[in-house]
Amino acid sequence: MTFDRYAAATVVAVLLAASLAASPGSACAQTAHDVVSSLPEERSIGHIEAVHEFYGAMPTGVAKAPNGRLFVNYPRWGDDVPFTVGEIVDGRVVPYPNAQINRPDPAHPAASLLSVQNIVADYRNRLWILDTGAPKFAPPLPGGAKLVAVDLATSKVVKTIVFKPNVLLPQSYIDDVRFDFRYGNEGFAYLSDSSPAGPGCIIVVDLASGDAWRTLEAHPATQGDPSFIAVVEGVEMTEDGPDGRPQPVHLAADGLALSPDGNILYFSPLSSRHLYSVATRFLRDRNADDGEVEATVRDLGEKGASDGLTSDASGAVYAGDYERNSIRKMLPDGTWVTIAHDPRILWPDALSIGTDGYLYFTANQLNRQAQFNHGSDLRKKPYTLFRIKVNAQPLELKP
Repeated sequence: MTFDRYAAATVVAVLLAASLAASPGSACAQTAHDVVSSLPEERSIGHIEAVHEFYGAMPTGVAKAPNGRLFVNYPRWGDDVPFTVGEIVDGRVVPYPNAQINRPDPAHPAASLLSVQNIVADYRNRLWILDTGAPKFAPPLPGGAKLVAVDLATSKVVKTIVFKPNVLLPQSYIDDVRFDFRYGNEGFAYLSDSSPAGPGCIIVVDLASGDAWRTLEAHPATQGDPSFIAVVEGVEMTEDGPDGRPQPVHLAADGLALSPDGNILYFSPLSSRHLYSVATRFLRDRNADDGEVEATVRDLGEKGASDGLTSDASGAVYAGDYERNSIRKMLPDGTWVTIAHDPRILWPDALSIGTDGYLYFTANQLNRQAQFNHGSDLRKKPYTLFRIKVNAQPLELKP
């Protein structure tokens, strides 16, 4: 009899506990909620600030000018792009330098902006505009691929360098640009050709004459890792091949950065996790043979998979890490540290350091585009321009 009473009491207790757990307002239900909410979560690193939200086309490049003005660009990859270069003014993006030049004119390709991939502001407050001349990744329109310099004081074009056919191949896609104004009459520019069809290379431009040449063409360091498969947001990044089967995305030399003395050019293919360097002395020497240039290439090891690169006046190199939603920094001794990690950093693209001590970068969800998701556009607006305090100054290689 005693056993029966004990058993009955146990059954009642179990039923009561189950009833309380099922009740939304019960103490047991609250305890379960607390357990769920206290599960570990991925932690963030650093403090990023949203500077601007984009509800239209997807941006890639950003440039913070010494005078404090802020510029962005939108390549014509497929979005509705009313203007390909803009300035952020009072919370709005307006065409820059004007609306007219931003209207593609195939009949006068050198006089209009067709599809701008990147922008850089220099120490003289000029905005350099890198026009691929290749809307929707088509072969560059003859006379359309160019470097354009705009004087920010007057908003007038002060220089246009159109790339000749021997510089750009039919499958070329120029992606990034860095400047050293200490050599020659007006300085030199270094560009990356990130062609998905190859060969990738580094392009060198004499800014005074407009003469340009290709270097490290087809060198393994500029082509990317053939075995590389990007994993972004936990998913392998692929495209549908001609036979309909997924194939890895392959892009050659992409981000660029210079050392404080300008003697080293850092570069990284988009399809790689490695950082490479090459001596600029041989890049600038048009008479240097391929062997001399290639002998100075160094593999500096893994840094993470990145799109944009930049460097500051102290010698630190910054790189996006699109696989890990991060911004990383290489210290002068070669050590890499993560300065920003946040789920909102969805494909960090171009990087720009301002005189205000902030690193600016776009997060544009590039991996969510339809071409990488079997035709489904998974991007979710807004795209974002962020910044993070780095307490550094931009690199200025001036005479």
